[in-house]
Amino acid sequence: MSEHIKNYFEEFKASAGKMAKLIPDGASGFQQLFAKTMKEGKLTVKEKELIALSVGLALRCDPCIRLHVQKSLAAGATKEEILEAAQVVLMMGGGPVYTYIPRIIETIEALQE
Repeated sequence: MSEHIKNYFEEFKASAGKMAKLIPDGASGFQQLFAKTMKEGKLTVKEKELIALSVGLALRCDPCIRLHVQKSLAAGATKEEILEAAQVVLMMGGGPVYTYIPRIIETIEALQE
């Protein structure tokens, strides 16, 4: 994995750990909501991750994009499926979304090294 992306995930994990100590109720509540929402249901985990990635891309949330690329791949999504989902977001969101798609590509390539 490229050092840039590896460092990104390590720094995010450290920041999330600090946040959990500083606002334990908020962090715990969000983690519970995340776990219950993202489990297998009528939608597969892969489908939910692609939706989460799409929302993160539409909102231009860098941590959401990178983390849900990682989770989408772990749930079995292919590079092609991820980029097709990104293309739908691009169609809906235009230029601002376009500028964030390279983050998806960079993250996929780093995680697939």
